[in-house]
Amino acid sequence: MRNKIAVPLIVLGVLMMLVGIGQRTFWAPPETVTAQAPAGSGAAPVAVLDAALLASHPDGAEVTIRSEDGVFLAVGRAADVDAWIGDAAATRISSAPDDALSAETTEGEATVPNPSGSDLWVTEETAQGELSYSWAEPAEGEWSVLIASDGTAPAPTDITVSWANDEGTPLAVPLIIAGALVAVLGLALAFIARTGGRTPPAPGSRRAVRDSDTAAQKTVAGRGQSAGAVKFSTPGAATIRQGMAGVLAAALAGGLALAVVPAAASATESGEDSRPVVLDSQLTRILGSVAGTVQKADAARDASLLKDRAASTALSLREANYAAAAKAPDTKAPAAVAASPLLTDMVSSGTGFPRTVVAVTQGQDNTVPQALMLVQASPRENYKLVSAIQMLPGTTFPQPPANGTGVSAVAADSSEGLTMSPQGAVDALADALTYPDGVNKETFAANSFAEAVTTFQASVTANPDNEFAAITFQHTPVPSDTRALRTADGGAIVFGYMSHSYSSVPREAGDSINLEGTIYETLTGEKNTEAGIDVTHGEAVMLYIPPAGSPDQAEVVGAAQELLSATLK
Repeated sequence: MRNKIAVPLIVLGVLMMLVGIGQRTFWAPPETVTAQAPAGSGAAPVAVLDAALLASHPDGAEVTIRSEDGVFLAVGRAADVDAWIGDAAATRISSAPDDALSAETTEGEATVPNPSGSDLWVTEETAQGELSYSWAEPAEGEWSVLIASDGTAPAPTDITVSWANDEGTPLAVPLIIAGALVAVLGLALAFIARTGGRTPPAPGSRRAVRDSDTAAQKTVAGRGQSAGAVKFSTPGAATIRQGMAGVLAAALAGGLALAVVPAAASATESGEDSRPVVLDSQLTRILGSVAGTVQKADAARDASLLKDRAASTALSLREANYAAAAKAPDTKAPAAVAASPLLTDMVSSGTGFPRTVVAVTQGQDNTVPQALMLVQASPRENYKLVSAIQMLPGTTFPQPPANGTGVSAVAADSSEGLTMSPQGAVDALADALTYPDGVNKETFAANSFAEAVTTFQASVTANPDNEFAAITFQHTPVPSDTRALRTADGGAIVFGYMSHSYSSVPREAGDSINLEGTIYETLTGEKNTEAGIDVTHGEAVMLYIPPAGSPDQAEVVGAAQELLSATLK
C-alpha cells in the first residue's frame, strides 16, 4: 500500500519543483514594464508626472522624453511644482489600469517663464532631442516631475516611463520547497515499506531469534481469527509520516506567508508641513548663487547687479554703501557674504509663501560668523538676501531642531509662547538706544552693539566742539522688515531693522556746524552749515527672545550698521 502512495508523492513532488523552477525561469514575467503617455493629449507649456505615479514606483523608474525642441526636466515637491505652475495650462500624466499611463490637459495660461534655475527644484536637467532621467525619491514626501521646453513652446508629451516589474512569482519558492518535501516524504514511505518499518536484523543475532519467536507466537495466537483481525503497526513509520507532514505544513505556511505578507511599513512619516522647505543640496546651491551675486556686486560696487538676489535691508544698506563709495572711495566695504563654511541653519517649514531660510556662515574674510536671512516671496521668485548681520563677539546662535525638521515662522505681533513679540523686541531695543536710561534699560542683556551706540551718542553730545549745536538721536523701528523664526527651545530669533537719525542744528542764529574733515563734508560738499544737518544710518539687528516663563533677558545676537545719507537742512 505504501508503494502505491510513495510513487505518486515522488512524482507530485518533482512536478511541483519543476513548476516552481519554471516560474523563476522560462515562465518568469518581463523584468521591466514600459508605459507610453497617450499621444495628442493637448498642448500646454508644462507637463507633470504626478506624485501618485512616482510614488507607485518607490524603487525608481526610468523616464525618457523625446522632442524636436529642447527638453527641460525638474524634480520638486508636489506642492511646489503645483505652486510654480499656478494658473498655467498643464498636461498631467498619471497611472492608468493595466500598467498604462493617462494624460489630461487642464486649461490655463498658454505660456510660463522659463522654469530653468528655479530654487524650488531639487534637481534639473536639459537636453536636445531626447532626455533620459533615472527617477529616485530625493527624500521623504510627495514629489513631482515637471517637464517643459522653454515655457513658451508646448511641453514635450512623447514620454515613456519604465520601471522594474513587480509582478513577482510568489508561489515559485513555496512550490520548490513543498515539492522537495513531498518527494522526500514519498522516498521515506517507499523506504519504510521495503524494510517493514525497521532495520533488518543480522542473521543469527539474538534479536533475529527473538523476533522469530515473537512472530511465531503471533501466528499461533492469531489462529481462528479473521484475516484482518490482528493489525500490526510500525511506530517508526507513523512517527516519520506525522513528522514529515508537520514539516510540510510548516514549510508551506512559511512559504506562503513569505509570499503574501507585504513588506513592513516604513516609520510614520512626518507631515509635509513639518519638513524643511529646502533640502541640504538645495540650500548649498542657493547660498552659492546668492553669495556669488553679492560678491560680484561688491567688487564692482554696482547695486544693479544685486537685484536678482538681494532685497529689503540687505539691498538698501549695500546701495547706500556703494553710493558713499562713489564719493568717498576709501569708504569701508560691507562685510563679505560667504556661502561656506556653513556653520548652522534654520529652514522654515510648510507649503506656503513667503519662505525663510537663515544660514550662518563664516568666510575667510570675516572675523566673526555672519547670519544670512533669505526669503522666497513667491513660487516663481528665487530666494533673495534680505539681511546680512555679523554676530557680536561672545554671542551664540540658537540651535535648530535636532530632528532635522523645519521651523515655523512667528508673526511679528505675536507673543504666544514668548516673553515678548518680535516687533515688541525691536521696539524695545530702539527705545533703549534712544533713551539709554529709559524703561527698557534692563530689557536686553549687556551687548557690545548697544554699548557702542550709546557710548558714541554720549561722546558726541559731550564733545566741546559741539557746544553750539543742538543734537538729537532717534532710533525708529521699521515694522515691515521684522521677521522671526521659532527656535528649538521655544524662543525666537528675530531679524529687525531700525532707522537711526542723527540731527544737529545750531543753537542760535549765526552759529554754524563744522563739517570739515568728516565724511559729511564729502557727502554734502560743504565744510560747515548754519542750517544744520541730518544724518541717517540703517541698523539691521538680530535678536533672541526667550520662551515664555524664562527668567532670561532678551539678547542682541548680531548687528550691521551703514551710513545711508547726510543731507543739509
